[in-house]
Amino acid sequence: MKPYDVVVVGAGVFGAWTAFHLARAGSRVLIVDQHGAGNSRSSSGGETRVIRMSYGGDEIYTRAALRSLELWREFFPSMFHKTGVLMAASARDPYISSTRETLEQCGVPFEWLDYAALRKRFPQIRCARGSVAAFEPLSGVLTARRAVQTVVDAAIRAGAEYQLRRMTEPDQKLARFLVFACGPWLPKLFPGVIGNRIRPTRQEVFFFGPPPGDLRWSKMPVWIAFREGFYTIPAIDGRGFKLALDEHGPRFDPETGDRTVSRAGIAKARSLLKNRFPELADAPLLESRVCQYENTSNGDFLIDRHPNFENVWLAGGGSGHGFKHGPFVGEYVAGMISGEGSPEPRFSLEGKGTRRRRDVF
Repeated sequence: MKPYDVVVVGAGVFGAWTAFHLARAGSRVLIVDQHGAGNSRSSSGGETRVIRMSYGGDEIYTRAALRSLELWREFFPSMFHKTGVLMAASARDPYISSTRETLEQCGVPFEWLDYAALRKRFPQIRCARGSVAAFEPLSGVLTARRAVQTVVDAAIRAGAEYQLRRMTEPDQKLARFLVFACGPWLPKLFPGVIGNRIRPTRQEVFFFGPPPGDLRWSKMPVWIAFREGFYTIPAIDGRGFKLALDEHGPRFDPETGDRTVSRAGIAKARSLLKNRFPELADAPLLESRVCQYENTSNGDFLIDRHPNFENVWLAGGGSGHGFKHGPFVGEYVAGMISGEGSPEPRFSLEGKGTRRRRDVF
């Protein structure tokens, strides 16, 4: 008998939740990570991530986020901050219109705010005339690094083992199944299979200091403006007001890439503050980070068998929008391994091209 039923390589949010679901179901699980859960090189590191249901017409991700929020709140409620999420765009933008339709179809509680309502409800935000927004009052923020570490700890308590080690190829002697959930390292581990189907990109994040005693910046919702290429997270846990640049940056190596923010990035962040949050235009920069996205060519997840190994699963292409979906992805992978799940064509390897065309936000 092999030592383990499943080895999960990568203790990011996808790997952690996969191990958690499998261990709770009674599988003998080993979790392996070369730098440790929630480490600063990983896409699941950092302080905060958004959990939202607004996904344009992509109902599959709205429903996945709904399931994920249910599981986050069931098992790890302290990792979730209910700040609300405000997705804003021009009233003529088809993405915001399809978001409204999908939220209604999926039964997600939300408010539709026109320009006048936005100005009245959130006066600290300077909205463009003609803007509208979908406001999700029950959505919010996840504490990323601590959440991943907490899920791994829970998997260990459920019976999983954990090792800090590097694994660069499928070891068929070790387990019946292997799951490689290595985020931005997947293209390096499987260059012939994945190659440019997943492209790690350099992303800059900034934390600005609100005025002393001004609670508006910790009480406001997450603000998402995809057409403008950024999103913000309120000042929770004393971290400052977070502004993240969402447009895909240059290609990035998660192992050796320079994580010093650029002058151009700081200038762009301050320009966005001046335009949308003018009271913070001159706020001090408290912290800055360089992380990475590791989206697939179109933004859909990659969760599929390795074409040359029936017992090896690849799970990635998540960061950029994937952190929130960790509980759903872990449940999906566990179901596929057990034979109880149904494959989703959009997650397939063959459906991933090599030419970048971002469809999922």
